[in-house]
Amino acid sequence: MIKVENLSKAFGSKLAVNDLSFAVERGEVLGFLGPNGAGKSTTMRMVTGFIPPTAGKISVGGFDMLENPIPGKRLIGYLPENAPGYADMTVHGFLNFSAELRGIQGGARKQAVNRAVELCFLENVLYQTIETLSKGYKHRTCLAQSLIHDPDVLILDEPTDGLDPNQKHEVRNLIKRMGENKAIVFSTHILEEVEAVCSRVIIIDRGRIVANGTPQELKARSEMAGAVLVRASGVAAAALKAQIGAMSGVKTVEILKDGEGGIEVRAFPDKSKINGSLTRNIAELAVQQKWQLDEIHTEEGRLDEVFRAITLPDTVKGH
Repeated sequence: MIKVENLSKAFGSKLAVNDLSFAVERGEVLGFLGPNGAGKSTTMRMVTGFIPPTAGKISVGGFDMLENPIPGKRLIGYLPENAPGYADMTVHGFLNFSAELRGIQGGARKQAVNRAVELCFLENVLYQTIETLSKGYKHRTCLAQSLIHDPDVLILDEPTDGLDPNQKHEVRNLIKRMGENKAIVFSTHILEEVEAVCSRVIIIDRGRIVANGTPQELKARSEMAGAVLVRASGVAAAALKAQIGAMSGVKTVEILKDGEGGIEVRAFPDKSKINGSLTRNIAELAVQQKWQLDEIHTEEGRLDEVFRAITLPDTVKGH
């Protein structure tokens, strides 16, 4: 549904987007991650046809967005950053106007507005002017206009920005449901959102793609992935560390806690040498050594750790 090839955008001497290529299929929710200034919003503006690229190709639904943009734009629902709207319009008036712009007429327009209002929980503010709305309701109103024509492609720039925790949960569930039969791209700074909603993630930094995969694939790149947390008593911390550290398949062991309430260590796997389950191997060692195990479990990788490792400048990583 979306195909981007060798996309670049320069603003004067600054290269904001640098040779990006990716595709998004129907039924896929692509999370767009990156630090501030990485080029996320600029890329989304180019995909929607809002600004032209300096170089590269974009197609939406098979339509070239440079040569034949109107049919492609008809397929897109777009929530820009900062959720713009007409301040003196009511929510109902704005959505009615948005439906009219999309060519939806008569009874179909009324149905489209009612559907968008229901999806975005706007019943309580329907006849308020947009300037009187809270930030969260303004954002939901702009999200509703992006859904008004039931588009096949959704481009959402930080769709949960300014929402309270309940509203965030509602919007995440909405994106996940719609992602079953649409192609969705959304940018976010909230990593838990990526894990909850996305089928695939692209991380961009300084205009380039630096990672592309499922949330699980990216988490597997974390140093923490496969580490084993052990809480035990009846053994000295130094002895516990030494004996676990001597096992095949263990790279390093760190002591997290040594005092009242027992000992807590984390063993990091050497993935090139590990044989079988490291958690099971440590549990068997505990039985042999007669340690009292209070807790043992395998850690998941952490997306925030991977994000930081990929996007932090090398000078910062060293501190």
